[in-house]
Amino acid sequence: MSESGFDLGLDDPGQAGVYFATNEDLRTIGMAARDAGLLARSIDLRGCKTKATLLLRMSSALDTPTGSGRNWDALSDQLRDMAWLPAAGYALLFDDASDLRNADEASFDTLLDILQEAATDWAQREVPFWAFLALAEDEFEQPQ
Repeated sequence: MSESGFDLGLDDPGQAGVYFATNEDLRTIGMAARDAGLLARSIDLRGCKTKATLLLRMSSALDTPTGSGRNWDALSDQLRDMAWLPAAGYALLFDDASDLRNADEASFDTLLDILQEAATDWAQREVPFWAFLALAEDEFEQPQ
């Protein structure tokens, strides 16, 4: 059992990936991630309705190096490297992801793809990389 009392198996790179949760669940997941030795970062998507805003908020939350690009390719590269944030593993916690999903479903879907690619890449190196996106429970189905 972990210090927080929640052992979710977050240290297992084979199970890591992209998952939906509720906003209420993110706090518990964040505690469990830290207990598992992962670097947990929260990314607030409340009111986020565009790709540009998403990339800015991610860059800020991840404290990406100065001069890093703010486009899909740069985000993909950053999430598969993270050399500026060395850790035994990573957990990205996206609050209020419904706002982006409802306003710009194409960007939301691209974000999901990039996050899953990063998780797969890290798993090949035996490093857990998790992304939890908070949606309302009735929105947990994958977008069409």
